Amino acid sequence: MNPQQARIYIANLFSCAFNRGKFLEFTRNLLNDNFDENKATVWPKKYIKDAFKPFVNHYERLGTYTAPDDEKLDVLVVHLTNDAQLERARTALRNFIADHLKQRNEKDAALVAFVSPSEQQWRFSYVKMEYSAIETAAGTVGIKTQLTPARRSSYLVGANESCHTAQSRFIGLLQEVRRTPTLTEIEEAFSVEAVTKEFFKQYVQLFNQCEAALAELISNDAALAAEFTRAQINPVEFIKKLLGQLVFLYFLQKKGWLGVAKDGNWGSGARDFLRQLTNGAHGQYTNLFNDVLEPLLYDTLATDRGHAVWCAQFNCRLPFLNGGLFEPLGNYHWREVDVLLPNELFTNNERTAAGDVGTGIFDVFDRYNFTVNEAEPLEKDVAIDPEMLGKVFENLIEDNRRKGLGAYYTPREIVHYMCQESLINYLETQLNTPELTAVPRADLETLVRAGEQLVNYESVKTHYAGREMPAAIQRHAKLIDVALAAMTVCDPAVGSGAFPVGMMTEIVRVRLALTPYFNTALPRSAYLFKRHAIQHCLYGVDIDPGAVEIAKLRLWLSLVVDEVNVQQIKPLPNLDYKIVVGNSLLGVSKDLFNEALFRQLETLKPRYFDESDRDQKAQYRREIEAIIQQLTNGKATFDFEIYFSEVFHYKKGFDVLIANPPYVRQEKIKTLKPALKTAGYECFNGTADLLVYFYERAVKLLRAGGSIAFITSNKYYRAGYGKALRSFLPRELTLHQLIDFGDAPVFEAIAYASILTGTRSPPAPESALLGYTWNQDLQLERITQTISERGQQIAQHELKPDGWQLESPVVFRLLEKLRKAGQPLGEYVGGRLYYGIKTGFNEAFVIDRATRDRLIQEHESSAEMIKPFLRGRDVKKWRTEPQNLWLIFTRRGIDIKKYPAIQKHLIQFKHGLEKRAGNQAWYELQASPGDMIRFEQPKIVIPAIANNAAYAIDCEKHFSNDKTSICITNEPNYLLGLLNSKVLWWFICRVAASKQGGFYELKPMYISSLPIPAASPERQQPIELFVDQILAAKANNPKADTSALEREIDQLVYALYELTPDEIAIVEGAGKS
Repeated sequence: MNPQQARIYIANLFSCAFNRGKFLEFTRNLLNDNFDENKATVWPKKYIKDAFKPFVNHYERLGTYTAPDDEKLDVLVVHLTNDAQLERARTALRNFIADHLKQRNEKDAALVAFVSPSEQQWRFSYVKMEYSAIETAAGTVGIKTQLTPARRSSYLVGANESCHTAQSRFIGLLQEVRRTPTLTEIEEAFSVEAVTKEFFKQYVQLFNQCEAALAELISNDAALAAEFTRAQINPVEFIKKLLGQLVFLYFLQKKGWLGVAKDGNWGSGARDFLRQLTNGAHGQYTNLFNDVLEPLLYDTLATDRGHAVWCAQFNCRLPFLNGGLFEPLGNYHWREVDVLLPNELFTNNERTAAGDVGTGIFDVFDRYNFTVNEAEPLEKDVAIDPEMLGKVFENLIEDNRRKGLGAYYTPREIVHYMCQESLINYLETQLNTPELTAVPRADLETLVRAGEQLVNYESVKTHYAGREMPAAIQRHAKLIDVALAAMTVCDPAVGSGAFPVGMMTEIVRVRLALTPYFNTALPRSAYLFKRHAIQHCLYGVDIDPGAVEIAKLRLWLSLVVDEVNVQQIKPLPNLDYKIVVGNSLLGVSKDLFNEALFRQLETLKPRYFDESDRDQKAQYRREIEAIIQQLTNGKATFDFEIYFSEVFHYKKGFDVLIANPPYVRQEKIKTLKPALKTAGYECFNGTADLLVYFYERAVKLLRAGGSIAFITSNKYYRAGYGKALRSFLPRELTLHQLIDFGDAPVFEAIAYASILTGTRSPPAPESALLGYTWNQDLQLERITQTISERGQQIAQHELKPDGWQLESPVVFRLLEKLRKAGQPLGEYVGGRLYYGIKTGFNEAFVIDRATRDRLIQEHESSAEMIKPFLRGRDVKKWRTEPQNLWLIFTRRGIDIKKYPAIQKHLIQFKHGLEKRAGNQAWYELQASPGDMIRFEQPKIVIPAIANNAAYAIDCEKHFSNDKTSICITNEPNYLLGLLNSKVLWWFICRVAASKQGGFYELKPMYISSLPIPAASPERQQPIELFVDQILAAKANNPKADTSALEREIDQLVYALYELTPDEIAIVEGAGKS
């Protein structure tokens, strides 16, 4: 079929009530010849296992499919017991399919239609089995739970549902009528990442359109411009908030909370209410935003209208939501001032490049499915979920501003993993002591990682050993539940709220899993647990107000997910003193001893949290702000011990600090450095990146025994500015894990990510952590299993202030042996290890041969100041490859008037030269040696970065740039042979900072530590002779193959360091390391 036929074909299936015949026909067209209907089977309810009977009425297999690579797939139709199970029984339904597949020859996957009794709404799912056991890290040995997880991705389909995404994903497969798809191709059609990236791109386009329209409106409307100035409204923030509000309404619309009939229950509202608004079905309008959306947002949804919540203007029931989302930005006077955004911004008839009709906000949003369920590692909807707000936040920060803020979105797999690790570490410290273990860590890992599944597998426990909840968990369920309810978690760089939402999800999941194991008359629901966690457990801070608003939005949406009362919706809580705008790194001078004021503050905040009356809420806020003013001596600036005073009064700190703190390089925080220094940071360093201060701040905000989980750049592992931090962390923390992702693309915008977890307690002498350097080929979704299976135990005392390496004990022993066998290079050469020259403006100072000749011709004095020049890229292994470049060497203190031709040349660049950092004269190099002698003698030249040993000899008096360093030695050939050997390349790869693509930084701070044996002349001479032969061969032919000579040198170097055959195998990459 052609694309248009396929598009209509898909719409007739997925945008309608379930039709078995159409679904079977679709399956035949999708799977083609390898779809076998001879194995079609129907299983009535009596054959459904007891654990699944509350959810599944009956089901049938339409057939089986064998993919080209011999993987097996079942096509199923599962009829549910009631409509609510589509949303509420996600885990149970996933486990039902997993059990079905495992019982039937362990098939690899299933295509499933989950159908509600009314058949109006259904889900089209791809369920994939993972037949490797879950591994849990406990010491050096992983513990298998004998539990096979399944992963499900689903389209939300049925009457009035959009099928835009399904069309774009399946058209290609349906057109290939003669080919049978692989399971990987089918799985890709259910890719959540693909649809979210597509949506983000369109969202940003909408944002830009709205921003431009508002800017034009303000420029042409003096009254509106005056009001925005009075209310201190940034038009960019106005559009951000508006789009956030409209997205929120789409989530509510999906929930069935908008446009409810007068006698209808919540959940029965129109799933296209917002489209009805644009069509005038709930009232005519001249301007959609001014006449309809503003009253809806700032009056209807923000006003308590009593139990009926009837809205006469829109002729339907609409909920009162509270929470602050529907307060006008800056409290601008929306009733008095018109904001006449063009109607076309919201809906129009323009055609897109793909042929879709409409490019307005509602047109674009209508083409996507929305789900209030946040995606989880095992359960994803192919739809827009609240998590995408985080990515939108990242996309809407201007490029230069994002770099300044260091805001990068944390992938959900990383969030999930870090939250689970934090929860396990917290529970272990709460339940166990060094003297008594009430619940073994392995059992806590099972509870946190698989507890929900274990509870759902009760009925099949006789078939699969190890599927019972551990006895210690059952025995101490109440104690664990109390600990979870009392937990306090803070994200000091909250961003879009990924970690608070993730921690809340894990807390709720575990508390629900514990419910069957103790008796209580108190209600235990996901909604109650979430609201409790938001009020009592979760805290967050961010310097960006937009981030804080999105974090609040996600927490509100998380409550909307589990609000099941169809009679009365509870207003959303006020989160102003839970997720706060502020600078986490700086506090204020404060009065911590005014107990009466703190008691008042801690009485008012819970009242404010629950208050929905607009006037009373405002009164509470005024009282709280007045107290904060007093406690901060009139500054009212954010401070942890004041805004979150209850945590420090009762626990002396947080139980968990978890974050992806901003990665901001030191040159971006110049204005902040004096305040950081005054604040007394132990790890302060003038060149430190911002993450250093976040680490120290976080550790000091923890209570004794509290846990930290950070994902940051790994630069502090080896950078000079990180030395104090490398001393601080192992001293203050018992470290649990260090995961170095290296080049792996964990973040789209930043490389070298690293996870650190630990507990604030003095480490025992024998303390060991689990370390792992990530393999780029691995899937992030398997991070738990990977770390358990591949992580290596590292003694904490091996983490030295000079640099951290995540290596095995064997490697640590070899590194130590090499260090003891020689003297550090910096000492060996008497400190004659120098950086290259930094011009600060290469365009002015680096010239070609023609320019050199011209300047000398213009004035003979120029010859004195023009030097042959090398760049880092010109340095190869053994030899340099000059490119006929020259340097104007105007060192500090030079009298430029003595060199008129050079002065004339440089003056054309004067404007740019004056903008350089530093206090040099405009015509001087930014950084240069005080003398020229070091460059004008034989030397070893070293590139700043390299992916193999690339040390070269230079006897031609070349000067070199700041992408090089030079080493002056009386033994150039001996030293060159050592530096280019496999041994010292292996060593430098373990002590130098890594770069993308397998490159390493060969800066003096790293190469100065290379151990150089003080060999006798008799042992040096053979190495020098081989180096002479290599240099002669390369001089005659730069591409000469000298590998045989290099192998001879390597053998001599191995002997110098007295390496064993096993150690040589490690260096050469063949040994176990």
